[in-house]
Amino acid sequence: MEQISKELRKTALRLSHICQDGNLQSVFSCLDIVWALYDKVMNWSPETAEDENRDFFIISKGQATLALFPVLIEKGMFTLDDMKNMGKFDSRFCIQTDVTKFRGGVENSAGSLGHGMPFGAGLAAGSKIQGLPSRVYVLAGDGEFCEGTMWESCIFASAKKLDNFCVVVDDNDSVGAMVDMGNMSAKLRAFGFDVFSADGHDLAALERTFAQAKEPDGRPKAVVAKTVRGYGSKTMMENDIWFHKAPNKEELAMLTKEVERF
Repeated sequence: MEQISKELRKTALRLSHICQDGNLQSVFSCLDIVWALYDKVMNWSPETAEDENRDFFIISKGQATLALFPVLIEKGMFTLDDMKNMGKFDSRFCIQTDVTKFRGGVENSAGSLGHGMPFGAGLAAGSKIQGLPSRVYVLAGDGEFCEGTMWESCIFASAKKLDNFCVVVDDNDSVGAMVDMGNMSAKLRAFGFDVFSADGHDLAALERTFAQAKEPDGRPKAVVAKTVRGYGSKTMMENDIWFHKAPNKEELAMLTKEVERF
């Protein structure tokens, strides 16, 4: 695992420890995806975070918000010191994004699943209407596709030919614990999407795949990224208690060392 991936995970662990909350298995499964988008793919920087021509990152699987903040820290939008009171009553930083508390850097409010996808599709449609070059990337979980709003958004994006819209599926087999969804890629193709697959923990492969998914062919895009819950920590990959658990001081030290050795 590349060093930047390790550093991002260690920051996520510290933030989870500070706020004593977090869905770290989900965070670790998608951190590499978020970093690849911000570092290599999107037209975005702290200086252009309010520019109407910027690309948008919408976090639909809001339980993974702790995957966004370490990336924004690394990119210089915030500092770790800004988040020293994360999760406290008077802090704007918590484990679900709240767009009302930010000017730039956070694009949507997260919480109930299935809301980020239609919001992102609407943004993409608005950009098309205004003739803007913006692209919209929505991070969704595979389990989130149990929500009907996800498929309604697919119909809309396809009907409106939103080739500036890309849903990134963090396919960590969460849905497999609930229902047999079948072939996710085949379903998305049936809804009119250009579908691409990638190893969600291979930064170079993600960059290549996102480059392919920019073809302006009148079809919305989907990148199905195969990931592992808790990836980067042997403990979190093997023990599902970390689905929703924050580390205490001793666990923080142990998991930090584990990530560095991974």
